[in-house]
Amino acid sequence: MLSFPNGKINIGLFITEKRADGYHNLETVFYPAPVKDILEFVETEQEASMTTTGLPLNNQIADNLVWKAYQLLKELFPQRVLPLEIHLHKTIPTGAGLGGGSADSAFMLKMLNDHFRLHLSVEDLCELALKLGSDCPYFIYNSPQFATGRGELMQTLPIDLTDFHLQIKYTSVHVSTAKAFQLIKPKPAPFDLRNLVHLSILEWKQFVFNDFEEPVFMMHPELADMKQQLYDEGALFASMTGSGSAFFGIFPKH
Repeated sequence: MLSFPNGKINIGLFITEKRADGYHNLETVFYPAPVKDILEFVETEQEASMTTTGLPLNNQIADNLVWKAYQLLKELFPQRVLPLEIHLHKTIPTGAGLGGGSADSAFMLKMLNDHFRLHLSVEDLCELALKLGSDCPYFIYNSPQFATGRGELMQTLPIDLTDFHLQIKYTSVHVSTAKAFQLIKPKPAPFDLRNLVHLSILEWKQFVFNDFEEPVFMMHPELADMKQQLYDEGALFASMTGSGSAFFGIFPKH
């Protein structure tokens, strides 16, 4: 079975509160990004295994979210989820704020659900995905969503950028999400991102911000230049996504 897990961008990202459980509450709009990994598996008579190619990964197979997704469903359905040979080809960079690892794991859950006919509902899959990571449930929906809580509480938002060109820029800079969160001072969201649908993209610059940009630019000043470069190239709106280091620009189609 073959799939192409896509990344995401954050259109606005407000960190609103530090929670008692150590996580943060946030408000953001998740939107699918035009960058994709390749994920494939086949059944095997041997022990389950996983291989990777493409961009290097920072962890061992046992710590990979795809493998964890497989093990999660294997534990829940030991008689139905059979041994697999899994292969992941990475083209979405890690530490870029594009959610590549989260996408891979969520797509794996959906693939296993379909392949082994587990009959898990969307709600079931989202609950399992949350065990793997805060933004993993988004990729179960994989459509424009207004997200709150840790990022797992979602409301479909009718934002459509298909009439525009979405460009992604990133460097080899790896931003530590944990470090970025340490430098954040939570505060109430200055704008309700659900109202994006009532604004033109040219107006977004006045209201839409990513709270991570200030601390990340302090750690990596060269990233501020990347955002400005997108505007210099004609972007109607540009922003860092997630905790970085990737940026996106929304351009008019010519």
